[in-house]
Amino acid sequence: MLDVRDVVAILAIQSASPEIAQWTASDYGRVARGEMAGWIAHEEAGPSITGFLVARRAANDLEILNFAVRPDVRRRGTGTELLRQSFAWGKSFGAASALLEVRAANLAALRFYEHHGFELIARRKQYYVAPADDALVLRAELP
Repeated sequence: MLDVRDVVAILAIQSASPEIAQWTASDYGRVARGEMAGWIAHEEAGPSITGFLVARRAANDLEILNFAVRPDVRRRGTGTELLRQSFAWGKSFGAASALLEVRAANLAALRFYEHHGFELIARRKQYYVAPADDALVLRAELP
């Protein structure tokens, strides 16, 4: 689970991932205090944080709020493991599905989510600014 000591490393990963929501240290502090659920991934051979995922319970669904893997370690299973942990948490409270939203231009994320069973359920036109982009709302049944 995410701890307040992890916030600096999470902010560094976030800074290297301009395609995700840019939260403040205070936002991640709320996660560390248990207001939302959060997971981190570490390198196998060390304490360095390689990724994070923040989610919350939204009615009977798991809602993924922010999620990134350090660019230099992407495509090595870190994102899949973080997603698996969040799905297990969702199942612990009876969630049947996971929801998230992603920039339409974020093709790598869209391929990742499709690979993990997410399907498009809505499009929010020009939802994002700087740069302007549509938000795609995706949903997946929990395994």
